[in-house]
Amino acid sequence: MSGPIDESELERLYAARDLRSLAFDWVPVGIVVTEARVIREVNRRFCEMFGYDRDELLDQLFAFLYPTEAEFQNVLHRGDKDLGEGNLYWDERVMRRKSGDLFWCRVRGQSFTPEAPLRRAVWTFADLSETRPYQPLTQREREVFSLLGEGKTSKEIARELELSYRTVEVHRARLLKKFGVNNTAALFQSLGDIRGEHVVESGP
Repeated sequence: MSGPIDESELERLYAARDLRSLAFDWVPVGIVVTEARVIREVNRRFCEMFGYDRDELLDQLFAFLYPTEAEFQNVLHRGDKDLGEGNLYWDERVMRRKSGDLFWCRVRGQSFTPEAPLRRAVWTFADLSETRPYQPLTQREREVFSLLGEGKTSKEIARELELSYRTVEVHRARLLKKFGVNNTAALFQSLGDIRGEHVVESGP
């Protein structure tokens, strides 16, 4: 699905006024339609972003696009409140390309079924690689990072992860060093000046 659009196909779509199809495939953001977290349709940009052909993505559970299964499960109900109220949900998360490379995405979602937010939904993915290169983190660092993003203190994180307070502080210090900042507030400012609740380990 790479390369410029065929000129004859462009003329055909314009003649048929099938501009919705044209816009869906060529909008400069990845689009994916899901059903119970299973991929039902994707556009051209989404395929290019993740490095897969369309046929490799359709009818697959979204899990294989996450760094780990645990991170896939971590965000299972993250957007339920917003989506359940008929609102847009967004966050910024780490995803995995077919090559195995990890990268930051800005993800926005809209549910078609607010009473069951993940039953049927549409999501957009914007690749942030050019402005936010991925910093390699261990799984434990990602866990601590995610809980910091939820506004939890080191003591609360220690209890949730069954670690000592000192161990959590070591992981927090490593995160600050990797991102070249002095405190947690600066850490999240370095990630696009977004609030912590919009930063997750990785996404739908």
